[in-house]
Amino acid sequence: MHAEKIILETDQQGNLLQIPKLPPNAQLEVIFLVLNQSLPAPKRRKPSSLIAGKGKIIGDIVAPVATEGEWDALN
Repeated sequence: MHAEKIILETDQQGNLLQIPKLPPNAQLEVIFLVLNQSLPAPKRRKPSSLIAGKGKIIGDIVAPVATEGEWDALN
């Protein structure tokens, strides 16, 4: 099995402008990817209104919680 990339063009009715040459006596699997068509922007997720804006940062959020001496992976 091998893959070939063919870009096909259609007219205003969706008919092929040029029919591609295909191998004789072959079974083909075809997947169409439409080019130059923008996808809708994904919906942005929002936190629940019950918890939105109620969080507080207390202390350093960058520093590790445990010291290096407490790590089993270093032993």
